[in-house]
Amino acid sequence: MGEKIETPCVNICVIHPDARLCTGCLRSIDEITRWSRMGPDERRDIMARLPERAGQLSLRRGGRAARLKRIDQAV
Repeated sequence: MGEKIETPCVNICVIHPDARLCTGCLRSIDEITRWSRMGPDERRDIMARLPERAGQLSLRRGGRAARLKRIDQAV
């Protein structure tokens, strides 16, 4: 059996539309895709930088319905 791969995944897999980061683990799509092929040092380096990324996520205000309402109001 192989070595268990350390991961920050918390099973909340939603990509933030502006920051392009997973709102659960804060990794980029590229990092998530390559994760199993990365070496332990690269994974640890990314994991050390994840807390800094939390500030990049802004709260969404109402999702699609609110966005459509704002568009209608602008027209």
